[in-house]
Amino acid sequence: MSNLRTVTQLIEPQTAIEGAGVRLLRSIAPRVSNLFDPFLLFDHFAFNDPLEGPIRGFPMHPHRGIETVTYMLEGATAHRDSLGNAGLIGPGDVQWMSAGRGILHEEMPRRGESGSIYGFQLWVNLPSHLKMSAPRYQEVTASTIPAYEKNGVRIRVVAGTVDGVTGPVTDIAASPLYMDVELTPGIEWHFPIPERHTLITYVFEGEGVFSGETIAAIKMVKYNDGDHITVKTENRPVRFMLMAGAPFKEPIVPYGPFVMNTIEEIQQTLKELRNGTFIKE
Repeated sequence: MSNLRTVTQLIEPQTAIEGAGVRLLRSIAPRVSNLFDPFLLFDHFAFNDPLEGPIRGFPMHPHRGIETVTYMLEGATAHRDSLGNAGLIGPGDVQWMSAGRGILHEEMPRRGESGSIYGFQLWVNLPSHLKMSAPRYQEVTASTIPAYEKNGVRIRVVAGTVDGVTGPVTDIAASPLYMDVELTPGIEWHFPIPERHTLITYVFEGEGVFSGETIAAIKMVKYNDGDHITVKTENRPVRFMLMAGAPFKEPIVPYGPFVMNTIEEIQQTLKELRNGTFIKE
């Protein structure tokens, strides 16, 4: 490993309101510029203030052309969809949904024993040849997500491989790494990243030195190309999400919950929603 990935952008998450009035911290959102290809959106959601009142969720809504990834840390999310799927995603669980040609789904958060709800949602693009593929789920419970632990480093591996430990989410077009990484104080960690893959990290607890730059929570970090990243801790631990994936290098047209490659495909999607043919048998 010789080509260190250095930090090119620090992003301060911004408040956004989605669904039925859910307050989120949003770091990236779908844009025609597609600067984070293959990643489209990253939201950090929390409902931890009693003054917020009743929990508002995400009533039934459509998606097409993307994959949505929900990762719960505390609390739970009840979900159901137009295919007849329904369930509950609890602490440490992950739902990786490929919307493909189209799905309607609902996500309604529930407080955990602590009274908190805490988690992340990531959107991953699909390449043009898969945008109209059949919808599918990979839903994995906390107990099936392996943990790599060595020398003060603990990693929950959702997708990708760390030193022989492979996550349960597979067969994703972007060949992603999706990991929850924790370092205790006084650690230096080197990790290989495939060259030319987009790399972002979301620092949500503590502080660390990421490829030479000190970064404290809460920040989204983007890196240049290279073959590895380094993270060091000094007096404090750090915890972050690490996401890397192969860019598709295709033009995109985002429109709300849809991300397609052309404006004509978006127009066709809206036409199907209006005439009731959006959901295919």
